[in-house]
Amino acid sequence: MSSAVRKKVGVLALQGDFEAHGKALARAGAEPVEVRSEGDLQDLDGLVIPGGESSTMLKLLEIENLMEPLRDFGRRRPIFGTCAGAILLAAEVLNPSQASLGLMDIGVERNAYGRQLESRIAQLRAEGQDQDLEAVFIRAPIIRRVGEDVKVLARYQGDPVLVEQGRHMVATFHPELTTDSRVHRMFLEKVATSG
Repeated sequence: MSSAVRKKVGVLALQGDFEAHGKALARAGAEPVEVRSEGDLQDLDGLVIPGGESSTMLKLLEIENLMEPLRDFGRRRPIFGTCAGAILLAAEVLNPSQASLGLMDIGVERNAYGRQLESRIAQLRAEGQDQDLEAVFIRAPIIRRVGEDVKVLARYQGDPVLVEQGRHMVATFHPELTTDSRVHRMFLEKVATSG
């Protein structure tokens, strides 16, 4: 991507490893912008909601009055959620149930792979990729249900871990924790075509 056509992609920077996402987006050819307020969403081509702790993130979103602005942004522009970000994008959240942006027709169970000690690195076969993706799972959620308009791009132990619906995409793993930029590039393709 030449600098003349670099897309501006925000990274929600309230909690979680937003810096790693910023670096991954830059490697993939985008111009990352940290988002902490509604004003920061202006002029963005897309947004990444990073991992972290989804209930803490929800509280911070409410304090900053960002829930409705994020929902509105998602009606117009692509959002990519990883781990806690996947939980926030889901229409249905279990274990326990909690509020969400409801932008994707998926049901997600929080911390379904177990505690931090259960974290793992796996190799995934993803649609359209000729080499496996390295996937870092940290207290990851499991996508328990996908709506009929949701496309599964990769699975781990039979469960969907990388899915897309329309302009949005979620991963239950952390692609920003590897040097492989392919997942972020997949999102940037959505950003480029959603103009």
